[in-house]
Amino acid sequence: MTDQPRRMKVLQAIVEDYVASREPVGSKALVERHNLGVSSATVRNDMADLEDEGLIAAPHTSSGRIPTDKGYRYFVDRISEVRPLSAAEKRAVQALLDNSDDIDDMMAATVQVLSQLTRQVAVIQYPHMDSSVIRRVEFVLLSEDRMLAVLILSTGRVDQRVVYLGQTVDQPTLDVLAQVFMKYLDNVSPYNLTRALMDVHAAIPQEHQALAKSLGKALELLAEAGHRDRILMAGTANLARSPQDFSHSIGPILETLEEQVVLLKLLTEMENDAHGLSVRIGDENFGSLGDTSVVAAGYGPGDVAKIGVVGPTRMDYPSTMSAVRAIARYLSRILSS
Repeated sequence: MTDQPRRMKVLQAIVEDYVASREPVGSKALVERHNLGVSSATVRNDMADLEDEGLIAAPHTSSGRIPTDKGYRYFVDRISEVRPLSAAEKRAVQALLDNSDDIDDMMAATVQVLSQLTRQVAVIQYPHMDSSVIRRVEFVLLSEDRMLAVLILSTGRVDQRVVYLGQTVDQPTLDVLAQVFMKYLDNVSPYNLTRALMDVHAAIPQEHQALAKSLGKALELLAEAGHRDRILMAGTANLARSPQDFSHSIGPILETLEEQVVLLKLLTEMENDAHGLSVRIGDENFGSLGDTSVVAAGYGPGDVAKIGVVGPTRMDYPSTMSAVRAIARYLSRILSS
């Protein structure tokens, strides 16, 4: 993008004004409200270039422009610093969470305060807090193309699943693969299994990659069956306060949040950036959540579980990112103390 710093300022100004007002933004208003140091004509040219690049768009026949999902993504990726919470916000968070003795009460209080800080739907992935680890993995051949995957945990729990392989295989091959799997999975928490499988697959010879992926998927399903996370939520009424921020009805979004399965999958897949955050915007999300933005951060041991917010793409990203990261860090400190 030529004249990139100036156009970034123009895009930032459009995002800030549109988030604040929900009104399309024109060049004259930008020059009046922001110290851009250029004429209205120059800003109009910059806006035309931003529109050509798909970063802003004209809604209907309006003379103003609004950010697109791509524009929000460009803006978020260039947030260089996530500000800390104000002293008053920190005191409010501390007072609420410090008064929660029971972990269930603390989790409920956490999503409540995050929803209040961001005025969005707050969600927290609430895993079963046990200390079990993987002790043994077995692959037992049942027929030429069918086998039993067995996952044994340190608690003595044994889960097993029949796997249809779609290819013929022998027991010695399965035994060798089981040894490779155990090299990387021994003593690993079921919560970290998906990450550990990346190391497993990197160590598997090319001729066994397809088979190893089937085996790994079976182990993931076994781990998930034994450790069902759940989602705690607060502030769903915030979605109903601004239905005009969504291109379709908010009904499917509310249904997806209520069902939790899609949201759990999304949170599990979100990887933290350099700020310790993950932001998914618009159609980067699954299904009906494609009309929303999700800002999340990991918390607890290994930052495996996530806490975050779900809201419209017209979101105050800097403030939301600040609140999510601060709450995640505070919760991690409490859980580790």
